[in-house]
Amino acid sequence: MTYAAALPVLRQEWGMSAAAAGGIAGGYQIGYALSLFALSSLTDFVGAKRVYLGSMTVSAFFSLGFALFARDYLSALILYTLVGISLGGTYTTGLIILADQYPVERRGMASGCFIASTSISYVLSLVLSGISLPYGGYKLSFLVTCLGPLVGSVLSWVTLAQTKVSFVRRQIEQSFRKEVLTNKPARLLIGGYTCHTWELLGMWAWAPAFLASCAAAGGAPTLSAAGLGAHFTAALHMAGLIASLVMGSLSDRLGRARVIMTASAISTICSFVFGWSIGWSLPLVIGIALLYGFSALGDSPVLSAALTEVITPSYLGAAFGLRSLLGFGAGAISPLVFGAILDWTNPLKTPGTYDMTWGWAFSIFGLAGFGAVWAAYRLHQLEKASGSLSEAGEF
Repeated sequence: MTYAAALPVLRQEWGMSAAAAGGIAGGYQIGYALSLFALSSLTDFVGAKRVYLGSMTVSAFFSLGFALFARDYLSALILYTLVGISLGGTYTTGLIILADQYPVERRGMASGCFIASTSISYVLSLVLSGISLPYGGYKLSFLVTCLGPLVGSVLSWVTLAQTKVSFVRRQIEQSFRKEVLTNKPARLLIGGYTCHTWELLGMWAWAPAFLASCAAAGGAPTLSAAGLGAHFTAALHMAGLIASLVMGSLSDRLGRARVIMTASAISTICSFVFGWSIGWSLPLVIGIALLYGFSALGDSPVLSAALTEVITPSYLGAAFGLRSLLGFGAGAISPLVFGAILDWTNPLKTPGTYDMTWGWAFSIFGLAGFGAVWAAYRLHQLEKASGSLSEAGEF
């Protein structure tokens, strides 16, 4: 989040176009997607706990490297991509560890808490960025926020020291095609997650810059506007935090598909509205942002919990790996596509100016939202026909 928070400043100081700025965010997501695919698949052979702890440790060093040496477009692109690669073993492995520790009837809640913890970190990063940017620019912001992974690595080793995590070996009669590719609920969940990630990660990458534009439209200076944009985006992630807790637990009661469909429908509407709100009343813009942040992340823990219920445990890492490759691959492309559309629809604007047309660019996220709604609807039909997602996975 520290790069997204500093984006309005970086575009001016580094002279980047919107497409170039989106390319750095995309580099991180591509590295993260490839790493997620490889390391998630590795858990089926060496166990989730080992991969998780190793990735947490390596990410601490690369994050500090980004803070100390990212000083222009090229260095930021390389170092930010390395950060993404190093973090690839920390997400799905955590979900697999939790799936092993919690029964199905509490798994939505557990996954929601796990994803809510990332929202807390986003909020903390954005708040610290908002405070440090006006005083020390992006260099201070990078340094302060990139100490977080070092603390996280230490806490992870302490937390998991005495935790036993099951490791289920594959059987000869099993295959990736049988357990994942021909599993219809799994395909729908992976497809829905891909659309969800296109929308969510693209929005996260550009929301700070957009909200800074809204603040600047009200007369705030550049650095102050960037700081305000970071604070506003922190509020957006707070909404996501609440959504993860509420929607994950709600799905334990109402069913996974129904909750996914509702959240994705609301976020799709927000994608088509949010970008056109620049120049509107600032409280109204923030209100839309909060609803956007709530709905865009609300289906994430539900999608994750649901996948653990329809996949054989010995192939769960492979399934998460495929989902990560497609989902975060889409999330890597969407900020770049957004930036290109922003440049195309504002051909006479210079990088970093705030009086821009944003609506067309944000609408590209809404198109993916339609795909997530359709996948959730089809999943709901299967859920009704079988009585539960775990039974649907047996078709």
